[in-house]
Amino acid sequence: MTGEFSESWLGLREPADAVARAADLVERLPEPIHVIRDLGCGTGSLGRWLAPRLPTPQHWILADRDPKLLHYATSHLRLPGVTVEGALGDVTALTAQDLDGTDLVTCSALLDLLTEDEIDSLVAACAAAGTAALFTLSVAGEVTFEPARPEDQQVVAAFNAHQRRVEGGRALLGPDAPAYAAKAFEKAGATVVTRPSPWRLGPEHPELTAEWLRGWVAAAREQEPSLVLDDYQAARLGDLPSVSVGHVDLLAIFG
Repeated sequence: MTGEFSESWLGLREPADAVARAADLVERLPEPIHVIRDLGCGTGSLGRWLAPRLPTPQHWILADRDPKLLHYATSHLRLPGVTVEGALGDVTALTAQDLDGTDLVTCSALLDLLTEDEIDSLVAACAAAGTAALFTLSVAGEVTFEPARPEDQQVVAAFNAHQRRVEGGRALLGPDAPAYAAKAFEKAGATVVTRPSPWRLGPEHPELTAEWLRGWVAAAREQEPSLVLDDYQAARLGDLPSVSVGHVDLLAIFG
């Protein structure tokens, strides 16, 4: 989606992310959890959601390749008993050595942007270090509207194909990522639990819903330029529907 990593978009979606995440998975985390490495941290929204749900003391290592977002994230995770550091770099290069002393690896809305090899490498690093993983809000490829329109599923299919695009020689997994990651963790010996974590959008969240719709349609158009969606988009924006956008949360525990 256009602008998916912008500070404004990440801020707009943060409340919907917080409501959608499967809080019961936090209750299943092994103890103790003191050191957490958050991959692709963005503005730090996952840390702001998760840190209050964990006992202190905590130390967060916020990792991202965008220095502006990383600066924002490290400046806006301020809670008693919580310390923070930034790690600038490519999260796909994570190694078991990086995870030495880390109790939990987290990410939000990241897995669907990775390839099979990148998820395999991430799983291997967690397995070698014995580090638990909590991966939230991975795109599941399911979007439902109330009321429905005839064009809906055509746009869903084009968007999902866009999520699976080849970018810079990397074949992104898109909505196939949650199932692929679950199987990879299980093969590596982890106990895996998944939960649906859908966004609930609609007229009660007009700014977020409208911005999501524009980005969603734009991605579908980019993938299938032959689609004629001007009237569809105008109709959807003119009378915002209730929307469920499917995501999956995954918890993997070793030992």
